[in-house]
Amino acid sequence: MRTRAVTALAAVLAGTLALGACSAGSTSTPGGGGTAGTGGAGGGSGANALAVGMVAEPASLDFTTTDGAAIPQALLTNVYEGLVELDGEGKIVPALATSWQVSPDRKTYTFELDPKARFSSGAPFTAADAVFSIERVKKDWTVSLKSAMDVVASAKAQGDHRLVVTLTEPSNDWLFRMTTRVGAMFSRTGVDALATKPVGTGPYTLGEWKRGDSITLNRNPSYGGQKPFFDSVRLAYFKEPTALNNALLTGTIDVISTVQAPDTVEQFTSDDRFEVVEGTTNGEVVLSMNNAKGPFADARVRRAARQAIDHRALLDLCWAGRGTLIGSMVPPTDPWYEDLTGVVPFDLAASKALLAKAGTPNPAIRLRLPTLPYAAECGQVVKSQLEQAGFRVTLDQLEFPAAWLTTVFKGGDYDASIIAHVEPRDLPTVFGNPDYYIHYKNPQLTAALAAADAGDEATQAAQMKKAARLLAEDSASDWLFLLPNLMVAKKGITGLPKNAITESFDVTGLARG
Repeated sequence: MRTRAVTALAAVLAGTLALGACSAGSTSTPGGGGTAGTGGAGGGSGANALAVGMVAEPASLDFTTTDGAAIPQALLTNVYEGLVELDGEGKIVPALATSWQVSPDRKTYTFELDPKARFSSGAPFTAADAVFSIERVKKDWTVSLKSAMDVVASAKAQGDHRLVVTLTEPSNDWLFRMTTRVGAMFSRTGVDALATKPVGTGPYTLGEWKRGDSITLNRNPSYGGQKPFFDSVRLAYFKEPTALNNALLTGTIDVISTVQAPDTVEQFTSDDRFEVVEGTTNGEVVLSMNNAKGPFADARVRRAARQAIDHRALLDLCWAGRGTLIGSMVPPTDPWYEDLTGVVPFDLAASKALLAKAGTPNPAIRLRLPTLPYAAECGQVVKSQLEQAGFRVTLDQLEFPAAWLTTVFKGGDYDASIIAHVEPRDLPTVFGNPDYYIHYKNPQLTAALAAADAGDEATQAAQMKKAARLLAEDSASDWLFLLPNLMVAKKGITGLPKNAITESFDVTGLARG
């Protein structure tokens, strides 16, 4: 029997980014009621039920055609599994693959698959399903993250339990991406209704989705690995931070996945009924700048905007001082992290002088924010600080995910925005693709990323450091801060990790002591 490694609980903001189109109608399986947008009427009842408070409900359950971190947050690891996954230290470990070997030229991966693994439909998981899943990313996925599979030349089954994947060139990034949603394994007969009826090999299955309220996961009786503690887990969605906090205080839920108003956490630290967990995440809160058009097409204006922002004051004002200042697109949990906050320090006088030199002492910008707590709170501070340097800022809010994704991400109708990118190691995705919504293009960055992907471990680290510094020096955008992993749970809930380093809110390792 396979004993699967328990990955870290990714307590990240569900409304944060892996961007793309967002469309799905309301659906619900038969079941109880609940009040829309309130997280329902009751928490986990009994020793084998758990209720977790979440934010930004998925628009669909199909992450192959709909982007947004809320979908893998709910389903990855819990319902869908990959060949490999990350452990709590960020190391790639076996999941559906019990082991793998890499050829001397580092282009061919041979995976031995778990013969006991089965889909929730009862069908066995085989190498043919793995081939189908990999090829489907290339042929049928429509989200931007599908590009992670472009390096695959072929995927072939050698019997039911051996998979051979050949790459066009060595790629350090490919195996890592197989720990993300891109590496999720699908049933050849279970992809007809992914938006509402996911079929995976994970410890849980979809029990009920009450749109505007909650998603319930039920323990999968066909699961061949270590059984999860809880028979059912309800992911209850809340639109307001106060409602989320009150739900825990009143016993409606057992866990707050991410505290949405950090200045309110003291009410829990002073109450011995609760435990507060604080660490870090992959969630870079980015002041995204449109490099393709408008004022921020000029690197001098981008740099002036960065110089106008007092990041420490901003963090204190809008997020209660909780979080990490980073200065570029790499969190401290990555091996190539460097503190780059000093590359473009706060300097209001220098900001004004640079705008004058650029011939735009009072540039007009449209700051378009998603309706998410951190964006709303920090957007007001950013607006005020930019205006002190001479920027003329028009601020508006767009409903997230649909309106923001349509207007900003797909339509490019913005000068600046604020969004948290929570995908692990997402620097190449966000800044290495000129077609991505920031539209950043730099041949030096492209070369550094290519060298990092193809090189040995030392080369990878050196080139990724170079890439991060290039972004900082060119002010491709501004990195306001790194979101903290800030959770609150009832005393006795075990398995809550300090840091959140994967896309998944992994409930499979949680228990009640």
